[in-house]
Amino acid sequence: MARFLGLSILLAVVLYGIWPYYSLFRINNALQSPDAQALAPVVDLVAIQRHFKARIESGVDSLLPLDQNRQPGSSQSDRSAGSQHGRQSNLQDALQLDADKVLGWLAGNLKQLGDAALDQAITLDWVRSTLLAAARRADSEAGPQGDSRFIAAVDFAFFEGWNRFVIRLGRLGESPTFVILTLDGADWRVTDITH
Repeated sequence: MARFLGLSILLAVVLYGIWPYYSLFRINNALQSPDAQALAPVVDLVAIQRHFKARIESGVDSLLPLDQNRQPGSSQSDRSAGSQHGRQSNLQDALQLDADKVLGWLAGNLKQLGDAALDQAITLDWVRSTLLAAARRADSEAGPQGDSRFIAAVDFAFFEGWNRFVIRLGRLGESPTFVILTLDGADWRVTDITH
């Protein structure tokens, strides 16, 4: 009985380890089809859009000033230089406050517009063309004997966690594309594509 239990556990571990590699073949076969809808069972489009939105939001936040709540008079410490300087300082503070309000409004709207634009731009067609372009780029790095199939472009594929699997298309240091698979119920699905 113990031997049967041990062999059952070993078989389960081996099957679990092979499972995402089977998904590689499913992705490869879906990419061979001219219809992008063939990718639907192996791609979580909402998750890909969510990851891109997060990257764009962090990029927008890094471009905008950190202090959006500046108080008038906080940027000028020397008020004793005379009334002319005081009026000029108040004007600068008011203009800075207006600029901060505009930048805050712009940041909020950029995020909303970015969400709508990403929902329209990141589609199954986009995922298909991105994966095929990454495979061709990795294939051109391999030389003239390369194969244009997705699976031939895989340089590395392994678990990053029990429910996360990373595929690298292209060699490290040569701007590879990373395809992230996440266990979603009973399937491994593409949830992120990054460079």
